[in-house]
Amino acid sequence: MFQPSQHDVRRFFCEVWRKHREGGVLTPMEAVAAPWVAEHPEYHGELADVEAALAADYKVEDGRVNPFLHLSMHLSISEQVSIDQPRGIKQAFELLAAKLGSAHEAQHEVMECLGEMIWASQRTGLPPDGQAYLECVRRRATAR
Repeated sequence: MFQPSQHDVRRFFCEVWRKHREGGVLTPMEAVAAPWVAEHPEYHGELADVEAALAADYKVEDGRVNPFLHLSMHLSISEQVSIDQPRGIKQAFELLAAKLGSAHEAQHEVMECLGEMIWASQRTGLPPDGQAYLECVRRRATAR
């Protein structure tokens, strides 16, 4: 399994943004990431400076959103939906996107569920609970 370092992830997204701006050829993974980077103009300045991106510290207590974590979550959710893993996530996501009228907003809702699952796993020391994650997304998709 590939486990990129923090710097690898930051370089990846900076490179995606550079290639996107310059009209460069994107790898398949970069092609999935590029639209999410484009959807977040608030991150473009940070992505344009690789050295600053590598040095940046995103502490929750400082109130700064970590653009690399946010974009990585978009990428993870896109992959999950594309392969329907956990099984049922594709349908739940599509229902949520239809309800909200936006795949981007649906991704942000799914991010909340993904974050909850990861937090619970870290807190308890147990493996991530894909079923709880899926149920969280389904609740958001079907809530009135």
